[in-house]
Amino acid sequence: MNAADGRVAGKRVLVTGAARGMGRSHAARLAEEGADLILVDICASLPAIEYPLATAEELEETARIVESHGRRAITRIVDVRDAETLRDAVDDGVTRLGGLDAAVANAGVLTAGTWNSTTSDQWRTVVDVNLIGTWNTCRAAIPHLLDRGGSLVNISSAAGVKGSPLHLPYTASKHGVVGLSRALANELAAVGIRVNTVHPTGVETGMQPASLHGLLRHERPDLAPIFGNALPVVMAEAIDISNAVLFLISDESRYVTGLEFKVDAGVTLR
Repeated sequence: MNAADGRVAGKRVLVTGAARGMGRSHAARLAEEGADLILVDICASLPAIEYPLATAEELEETARIVESHGRRAITRIVDVRDAETLRDAVDDGVTRLGGLDAAVANAGVLTAGTWNSTTSDQWRTVVDVNLIGTWNTCRAAIPHLLDRGGSLVNISSAAGVKGSPLHLPYTASKHGVVGLSRALANELAAVGIRVNTVHPTGVETGMQPASLHGLLRHERPDLAPIFGNALPVVMAEAIDISNAVLFLISDESRYVTGLEFKVDAGVTLR
């Protein structure tokens, strides 16, 4: 199918955390269906996070994938915790693309630890990226959506609707994303801006602290069943989450707002 005839043909979409993993998948899927992209990522690792974050080279590769579908890609290296710089990057991207129709707040980080081993630095980093960064993304996007409406898609987690243990800051922050999104959905409905959350089960991406597996194997094996999916799969694929994002940005979901869209293989049933 020609991208010009796709499900989001002509839409301009901001995606954070776009350099790899789910962010890259979202960007590629949206471009395949006709969207132009503003691609944002920090492209640097953080001291409180035990796994490496994405690189500038990975962000450029995401842009090349978007362009391979004949769509425009604007890249900016930005920390979503920096509200002013993020706003400036979005304003510049919107000017270059001629508008904005949607934003996907995808950037997120994860730490692992028991309640008594999780540090204040881990709490601050995770909440600042996952929750404040989501708000900063919405805040940067909303002014560009006021005139014509649009879609905000905030990536939460199965941990945003379930008491997932051993990563308390992550679970708390992802619950916070739900509360933020519900409140915004009410506040922005009058101007035609829809706000929804997506809740993946585990997905094979770079966001994998090895210490979590160690905790489940050695310290708290009793908690392992909480992470088990109802469907017979260990993890979902990034494309499964991207298809949900695509739906929520497309006009197919024009009357969908305030939804917690679970793509969780049934993990929240247990």
